[in-house]
Amino acid sequence: MNARADDDALSWSGDDDPTLDVGSEDAPALPPGYTAVGRGSAATTGPSEVPSPSAPGADHEVSTAGAGNAALIAVGVLGGVYLLYAIGWLLGGLRLQERIVPDAMLIVSTAVAVAAPAIWFGAVMLLTRTAPRWARFAWLLAGALILVPWPFLTIGPV
Repeated sequence: MNARADDDALSWSGDDDPTLDVGSEDAPALPPGYTAVGRGSAATTGPSEVPSPSAPGADHEVSTAGAGNAALIAVGVLGGVYLLYAIGWLLGGLRLQERIVPDAMLIVSTAVAVAAPAIWFGAVMLLTRTAPRWARFAWLLAGALILVPWPFLTIGPV
């Protein structure tokens, strides 16, 4: 227990473990491409430079920055739009059965229409992995405009 009761909530059992001390003489070695930061980081050993992407055998994932929060949220929102489009195509296609389209043709066309948003989203995410971020969003927005479920919008779900 600590001297003050307020400090008990801020400590864990084993905080005083000497093997957790970063500044010890047998400091941990870092793999290539990593830099130690924080208190006691000066005592770490190992390379601290990020390998050049053009260097042979360099790991390209280390030097590339990950997607930011806004980009991840935007991809999630567009993924939700594509999911709603698939549902819209299903409801609109089933509604067309009562109106104009024969049964045999309806099954195939509805299945393709329901799968189209998922295929577009997956293809864009797969094919634009190395492309600039703006290209990925341009293709996702183009698909959101192209794949609008018109039968659902014109006839309605009921």
